[in-house]
Amino acid sequence: MILNHIFDIIIAEIVFNNLEENMMRQTTNKTKDLVYIALFAVMMAVCSYISIPTAIPFTMQTFAVFFALNFLGGKKGTLSVCIYLLLGIIGLPVYANGTSGIGMIMGITGGYMIGWIFSGLAMWIVEKLLCKKLWAQAVSMFIGLIVCYIIGTFWYMVVYAHDSGAIGLWTALTWCVFPFVIPDILKLGLALWLSQRLRKITKVV
Repeated sequence: MILNHIFDIIIAEIVFNNLEENMMRQTTNKTKDLVYIALFAVMMAVCSYISIPTAIPFTMQTFAVFFALNFLGGKKGTLSVCIYLLLGIIGLPVYANGTSGIGMIMGITGGYMIGWIFSGLAMWIVEKLLCKKLWAQAVSMFIGLIVCYIIGTFWYMVVYAHDSGAIGLWTALTWCVFPFVIPDILKLGLALWLSQRLRKITKVV
């Protein structure tokens, strides 16, 4: 009886220690995730200041957004994008050329910013369907970019029609998408490459 009791105590102690260790590990991982999510939101803000004024501001935001989505994954990356957008909505000058406010989101180019959220959700879905190999990540990012183009261009056409009169799809694509395709693909390539390098350093899967 005494031996059984001692054995039960030992087993209970082992189980308790394992639970405590797992909880500490989970807490550490969650803290690390929050730090990365916040850092990438800040990176998006910094990259928004690297801008060339055009119909759709040419910035390094696309790079920062897809860097976050690829490195953090679609779920956590989308959260980082949402935090970045919320920072601008409450008035911090984190959007292109130091702008901010809900007016930027609701404006003619705001659809591309909203499109980043759906890009992240699309990448999250693709991540679930495909493996995490390099080619799958590249496909995921490309699909995310296409989703952003679709939502942003549709939004642009609706707002432009309301403010100035209707325009055709080809015209909208010529103004808002075609000039940016090659630069955006290059940004995606850079984001993918840096994500791989950073994972090796940080041991993040």
